[in-house]
Amino acid sequence: MAKEKIQLSDHFTYSRLVRFVIPSVVMMIFTSIYGVVDGLFVSNFVGKTPFAAINLVFPLIMILGGFGFMLGTGGTAIVAKTLGMGEKKLATEYFTFIIISTAVVGTVLALLGIAFARPVAMLLGAEGEILECAVVYSRVVLMALPFFMLQNSFQNFFITAEKPKLGLAVTVAAGVTNMVLDAIFIAVFGWGLVGAAAATAISQFVGGIVPVIYFASKNKSVLRFCKTRAYFRVLLNACTNGSSELLSNISASVVTILYNFQLLRFAGEDGIAAYGVIMYVAFVFVAIFIGFVIGAGPIVSFHYGANNTDELKSIRKKSTVLVLVSGAAMLLVAILLSKSLCTLFVGYDVQLYEITHRGFVIYAVSYLFAGYNIFGSSFFTALNNGLISAIISFLRTLVFQTSTVLLLPMMFAVPLDGVWFSVIVAEALSFAVTAFFICIKKKQYDY
Repeated sequence: MAKEKIQLSDHFTYSRLVRFVIPSVVMMIFTSIYGVVDGLFVSNFVGKTPFAAINLVFPLIMILGGFGFMLGTGGTAIVAKTLGMGEKKLATEYFTFIIISTAVVGTVLALLGIAFARPVAMLLGAEGEILECAVVYSRVVLMALPFFMLQNSFQNFFITAEKPKLGLAVTVAAGVTNMVLDAIFIAVFGWGLVGAAAATAISQFVGGIVPVIYFASKNKSVLRFCKTRAYFRVLLNACTNGSSELLSNISASVVTILYNFQLLRFAGEDGIAAYGVIMYVAFVFVAIFIGFVIGAGPIVSFHYGANNTDELKSIRKKSTVLVLVSGAAMLLVAILLSKSLCTLFVGYDVQLYEITHRGFVIYAVSYLFAGYNIFGSSFFTALNNGLISAIISFLRTLVFQTSTVLLLPMMFAVPLDGVWFSVIVAEALSFAVTAFFICIKKKQYDY
């Protein structure tokens, strides 16, 4: 017997909440995994120099794609709130205008990125063969930037449209397209770096165009494209609400550069290799938290717009319990699987294995705090309070992590341990900040 459809207006028990967010969680896990597979193809079949070039320009591509997340998360909060207020026609007009704006912004950024690919790559330190590889890869991938931004934006709007499973299906389709084309273009046709870039670009086209076709056609969701007008104030509010997501992408790139600098300083290439392994696993674990908040955000926005404070309180409490319990479970799983995972990635080098395993276990403690911090930032985005969301994100990803990774190595007898512990301290400080804002805003939002 088919389970009943879950709607944003429902009362959410723990079971109903988990069922509603599961597609988003799986979607984000899948996205993180196929990103790893993409990297493995390039590394094993194309070579380490092209692989290094991709890693060099990848943060830039993610920053540009982050504009799609910004418009998607910020716009979703506005559209879901408007639906909660009973203004369905207005919500669809907002939705249509935000999507059109995303496509326009994506096109402009793509043209600028293609034009300035070489000077930007040089600014990032590329030279010689790495520079040429970086320019070729980035220019091909940036051709699909508008669709990548649309895909990122639609990930959020599918939840508001009460079609989370369809959003998951689109992400899986894009991911499978990427992996299959990687195998064909790189391993079979031998197209090298151009093949890798083309596979990525085509997969992003699939992820962006399929939702456009769906929402442009008659469908059974609460959203579809309609005749609209220029809601520039709404667009500005969407940018403000979603600014924390863009800030997170930018900050993550800066923090990664600092981590690599410190690791190279204290452990050489082994330190960077160990950090790479830890990050691969962290991407998957953190994807669970991100998938949860993508799924839960529209629920919060809807009931906030409907002035349903009882349900708002219930969602906040249940979400807090779920992310804290999940964080503890992730810590346990990471410790239990640490030896196996480290052996899988770097078992061929005893010294590298020891560095990776120690860092892996220490870093895992940060999962206890990370979920609550990610939820807290997203919660305020869903409440249309982009300022507090951005403050939490800015302090967590840039201020705390930057300061701790620079200062803690000087306080530890083994400086490398200071690097690993820095993320724990940063997440713990962010936890305190997030809890502070949650507490002081209870009366204003009555959650």
